[in-house]
Amino acid sequence: MEEYLVTAVGYLRLVVEAIGAAVIGYGVVATTFRYMLTLIGVREDTYNQIRLYLGQYLVLGLEFQLGADILSTAVAPTLDDVILLGAIATIRTVLNYFLTQELERERREEASRSGRPAPS
Repeated sequence: MEEYLVTAVGYLRLVVEAIGAAVIGYGVVATTFRYMLTLIGVREDTYNQIRLYLGQYLVLGLEFQLGADILSTAVAPTLDDVILLGAIATIRTVLNYFLTQELERERREEASRSGRPAPS
């Protein structure tokens, strides 16, 4: 029974990782398209608006990746695996934290330039 659980969690982890990668990939493609439209004059996005747009996808994708790491630790068979996954999860969490802080700062700056209150 335990073998089936380990296998099921392994597949679930792969699915969650794939979702995270797809979210980030979609965000990169969508942001590139938006940037190109801005360059040719179809859209009027600022550099910060484009960064915020991409940043939202990066944060969401990193959350999925962190979820996949947590799933891996649930069935990690050795202490070395747990330590490695803990290090990866820590790096992703720190990266996500600072990216979120940067996005909030950018939102406040964008809101102050446009005269609108920053969304919470």
